[in-house]
Amino acid sequence: MYNPRIKSLTDTLFDLYYPEHIQRLSRRHWSPVVIAEKAAAFLADGQGNRILDIGSGVGKFCIAGAQLFPEVQFHGVEQRESLYNYAVNAKKSIGLPNVHFIHDNFTHIDLDAYDNFYFYNSFFENIDQQDRIDHEIAYSASLYTYYSRYLYMALDKRPRGTRLVTFHSLEDEVPPSYRMVHRSDDLVLKMWIKQ
Repeated sequence: MYNPRIKSLTDTLFDLYYPEHIQRLSRRHWSPVVIAEKAAAFLADGQGNRILDIGSGVGKFCIAGAQLFPEVQFHGVEQRESLYNYAVNAKKSIGLPNVHFIHDNFTHIDLDAYDNFYFYNSFFENIDQQDRIDHEIAYSASLYTYYSRYLYMALDKRPRGTRLVTFHSLEDEVPPSYRMVHRSDDLVLKMWIKQ
């Protein structure tokens, strides 16, 4: 599945697809390319070929993964219209037919339409007042709880073999029916399979 003819970009080069103010947010809010590639490799190796990034931001995970795995469909859902638009523009610049972005709240889409999931704790902004991307959406601790619980229940209903990658997660959204099969040494990247 891995396509060795495509040389991955560094974060600095990748971020050039975005305006300067988005580049400044990259280190804190978008998946590093090396993480995106590791996560995509694990998710692409699972059953099915539809991967959903929940809270996809400017689309970095989907685009990085889609470059390496052209036979896999990468989907990202993002509720901020501005970030969604940056993701769509980056996709067009790179020209990847296997990347798809949705402008919506993840609770409004059918999660059963996807096989495996990537989650870079997009809910955390609700409880971290110091480092928010913008003020385009509402924030609250109750939204953090609601989103985490919603995703927990949706993931718990998934069939055996469903794969999940979390990055910088508090794991409030991971049901006990998922077994961790890999974690990075710093414990921020974790890979799970539904039992």
